[in-house]
This record gives sequence, C-alpha cells and structure tokens, in this order.
Amino acid sequence: MLDVEAIRKDFPILDQIVNDEPLVYLDNAATTQKPLAVLETINRYYENDNANVHRGVHTLAERATASYEAARETIRKFINAGSTKEVLFTRGTTTSLNWVVRFAEEVLTEGDQVFDFCHGTPFQHHSLAGSLP
Repeated sequence: MLDVEAIRKDFPILDQIVNDEPLVYLDNAATTQKPLAVLETINRYYENDNANVHRGVHTLAERATASYEAARETIRKFINAGSTKEVLFTRGTTTSLNWVVRFAEEVLTEGDQVFDFCHGTPFQHHSLAGSLP
C-alpha cells in the first residue's frame, strides 16, 4: 500500500502548515516540489561543480558536462531511446510544447493526422492556447 506520510516526509517543503492544514501542493504543471535527494544533489552541484556544460575545458566544466551527459544516458535507458541525441532537456512544459509545435510546423503537411487528446479541453496546457488550429 502507498505510504503517503512516508512520501510527504521526503519533501521538506510539505512540512509547512498553511491555513491550519498540512500543505498540499497540486500545481505540478507550473513546478514540481523536490524530494530531499534532489535538493541535496542540486546543492552538492552548486557547492562543487557549478559550471557551464559543454562550454569549457577546465575541471569544473568537465565535471559538470560529465554529470549532464550521465543524466542524459540514464534517461535514455529509462525511456528506451535509441540514442542520447533523442533526450532533450528544456526549462519546462511551455518550452517543450513550443518545440513540439515548431517541429510539427516544419514536418507536417495538410492531411496529416495528429492525435491530440487535450486540445480544446481543460487539460490543454496554457502555452498551447492559440498556437494550434
């Protein structure tokens, strides 16, 4: 059985009381809260390896690049992608969806069918409003 309290304990931000109730955060389309392991990893990166990826030949840049590419490989395996070139990192949903729309504009032709189960529904991401026919 899913232990919700154990999961909540892994997210320090959820220790807060808001309006006399434990914090519940459901706006995951905007941002997701981070578990402690992620916060610690981010903090360790900023303390030890903070540098631009693929932008330098110094030690910090090389370590940052190695970590970045290792993450790409981990994700490639997880989603069973054929190559790490198929794994793209973006700032968030809006950027990702804009990339998809621009790609579609380049490759789709009249008569192509696209499955879109969210368009025109309350589930459609706000960044797509007005960008799709």
